[in-house]
Amino acid sequence: MTHQNRSDSNLTMSVGLAALLWLAACGGPPAATAAPAVSAAPPAETQPAPAVTAAPPAETQPAPALECGSTPDLTRSMTEGPYFKADSPERASLLEPGLAGTRLTVTGYVLTPDCQPVVRALLEFWQADAAGQYDNTGYTLRGHQFTDAGGRYALETIVPGLYPGRTEHIHVKVQAPNGPSLTTQLFFPGVAQNQSDQIFDPSLVLLVQDNSGDGLAATFNFVVNDK
Repeated sequence: MTHQNRSDSNLTMSVGLAALLWLAACGGPPAATAAPAVSAAPPAETQPAPAVTAAPPAETQPAPALECGSTPDLTRSMTEGPYFKADSPERASLLEPGLAGTRLTVTGYVLTPDCQPVVRALLEFWQADAAGQYDNTGYTLRGHQFTDAGGRYALETIVPGLYPGRTEHIHVKVQAPNGPSLTTQLFFPGVAQNQSDQIFDPSLVLLVQDNSGDGLAATFNFVVNDK
């Protein structure tokens, strides 16, 4: 090799070496920058649905207290009449198939003189039919019942008819357990014969109202001695 060729070769190696040193000093070619990792957002926490609290059931309301006001008077006694029959059937309805007349429902309480309801008080009812006739061979329009735990009674019957000398009336016997028996009668308001009936008593008149096409509804409270 000639002296000239050796010089060119040395020059090429020097230039190459210088280039390598320059790259090393600069840290080499820039590295590719990786895209920043995208962190997935944590799943939204599932919130439990708010508990639905059921409304408490409405309390069963007791029957409204009976208001007597001042001490009530004892129910007036009246004559029994000739038509009472013992051993009537126990029933709250005196209605029977084929029975003519205006339907009547009578409700109320049996009370002591200090306004306490009488439980299991005995009530016996008997009356004439719509034509003013009593059944003296059987028990048509006759029956007995007992008051409930609140001292209440309810009777289904018809409005009794008139007969000579008497206005419309229903016979009743009422007796508290172990108490004396009261015999009385119930009357109807606005009946013309009330004025001519010798034993009519206004304190024994039923409170009557029209029962919306289903006959009449009446109320009466009996006050009896329970001793």
